[in-house]
Amino acid sequence: MDSVARPGATESPSRRALPEAPFLVAATGGRPSRRPVWFMRQAGRSLPEYRRVRAGTGMLAACFDPELVCEITLQPVRRHRVDAAILFSDIVVPLRAAGIELDIVAGVGPVISQPVRSAAQVRAIPRLAAEQVDPVATAVGLLTAELGAIPLIGFAGAPFTLASYLVEGGPSRNHERTKALMYADPTTWHALLDTLADSTVTFLQAQLAAGVDAVQLFDSWAGALSLADYREFVYPHTRRVFAEIAAAGVPRIHFGVGTGELLGVLGEVGADVVGVDWRVPLSVAARRVGPGKALQGNLDPAVLFAGWDPVARQVRRVIDEGDAAIAAGASGHIVNLGHGVLPDTDPGVLTAVVELVHEL
Repeated sequence: MDSVARPGATESPSRRALPEAPFLVAATGGRPSRRPVWFMRQAGRSLPEYRRVRAGTGMLAACFDPELVCEITLQPVRRHRVDAAILFSDIVVPLRAAGIELDIVAGVGPVISQPVRSAAQVRAIPRLAAEQVDPVATAVGLLTAELGAIPLIGFAGAPFTLASYLVEGGPSRNHERTKALMYADPTTWHALLDTLADSTVTFLQAQLAAGVDAVQLFDSWAGALSLADYREFVYPHTRRVFAEIAAAGVPRIHFGVGTGELLGVLGEVGADVVGVDWRVPLSVAARRVGPGKALQGNLDPAVLFAGWDPVARQVRRVIDEGDAAIAAGASGHIVNLGHGVLPDTDPGVLTAVVELVHEL
């Protein structure tokens, strides 16, 4: 991991020193005291206390309420005793903060009022300024004061996934309009991703300056791309995001769904930790990613509905495969799901998974 300060580095005098935190030790290639575990989408979704505290408050309104962000982020730490907290937010928060008209519709996801599909519309996209996400930075400050020895992960959406939402106008199964723009007008496409990379860097730097201990970049839809298309149309922009936050010296995690065929290039793009979904065994992922990177994953979220005995077997398998991945050259292993917690997951199962991982 590149921890050498450079001009423009995002330094945080308030960042905590957590040299023994198992999550951070594993993410940086050390030998943690136990196998760390946390869950994507652990802040919310399945927790009844989350539903109570957010009752009557829209998703985006909640994301800009520092006290509410703090409370929701802390809930899975209190309940499950996970080894890391992840900031309660959404990948479209920087777009909304910059002034793009959008909303998060229950059961649908982000919906963009005016999709972006032309060069003129790309030029009109407002740039994000750090002060526009001050509520997020305030929430980070509240959290670092409350979390004690538990690391806090900040996050952002990667340029490709943000571009897909903007171009499609919302979630898409086939990303046809996104790919049409990418193939038909590469100049406009690269201008779009360059603009979104600027906003992503600004959003992450605001979180880093406020004191987050690690960051994760979600490229949720990158698995829709071929390896050749990823290299040509996405790689330069994602690599720039990771390069521009490297000087902060914190672990950088990269994750996408259905990216088994992209794991090699994801290992090159600049992250210290590569997230793996449930489709690829961790030992295979280690060979594809290459040595010197930690892996994160990769329990299938659907397994959590199968009853405890199958869940326990799968947890043990993931631990064993994590060991095999380390033997194959991975620098560490962080237990996680292969995607986010599903809304109807029994919270008690998640707590039991954490306990089992820590026992093993």
